Amino acid sequence: MAASRAPRVLAAAAPASGKAKLTHPGKAILAGGLAGGIEIFITFPTEYVKMQLQLDERSHPPRYRGIGDCVRQTVRSHEVPGLYRCLSSLLYGSIPKAAVRFGMFEFLNTPGRGGPLLRPGPGDNPNRPMNPLITGVFGAIAGAASVFGNTPLNVIKTRMQGLEAHKYRNTWDCGLQILRNEGLKAFYKGTIPRLGWVHLDLAIVFIIYDEVVKLLNKVWKTD
Repeated sequence: MAASRAPRVLAAAAPASGKAKLTHPGKAILAGGLAGGIEIFITFPTEYVKMQLQLDERSHPPRYRGIGDCVRQTVRSHEVPGLYRCLSSLLYGSIPKAAVRFGMFEFLNTPGRGGPLLRPGPGDNPNRPMNPLITGVFGAIAGAASVFGNTPLNVIKTRMQGLEAHKYRNTWDCGLQILRNEGLKAFYKGTIPRLGWVHLDLAIVFIIYDEVVKLLNKVWKTD
């Protein structure tokens, strides 16, 4: 879903005259990596809280009473940096992921590899710049749709990666145990912080990428 919005973002960086000037793949890789790293740093606390709530099983005395309580307990025990525990592991994956995602799109969007069918823009003018706020809204909408569709799988993944993973024989058994012991609602634990994270994730990465590309186009002249 996020990839489907990339053409609009890249169109925003094109000059508003004559033939559209494609963003250099190197610029897309650099801008994508920077955008991915900044976005993860901003949104990681919501991801951390989401994981803590998903690991807080009903079969045991609940550790957290909700999102606010999880944040309070974490800050009380580990101060604010506690909300960023394990940040580095996510950065290592997110920076190259964003760089490759945007870089590959721009590579395929180069004339001879995909051409302008891949460059739809807002309305009937593919060269007209898009308002960063609109770009962010598109990313947020895309993120919301993905959250409601795959949160149950995300809950199972988190349980299978947690310290209590030995209780489950496989993915199906994990899902069945969650359903049997905690009910259907358990499959949507952490939905609100995850929704906030994904909303911010896509909105911020698109906005930052768009603005970084514009800046690079000014200081890095390419054919």
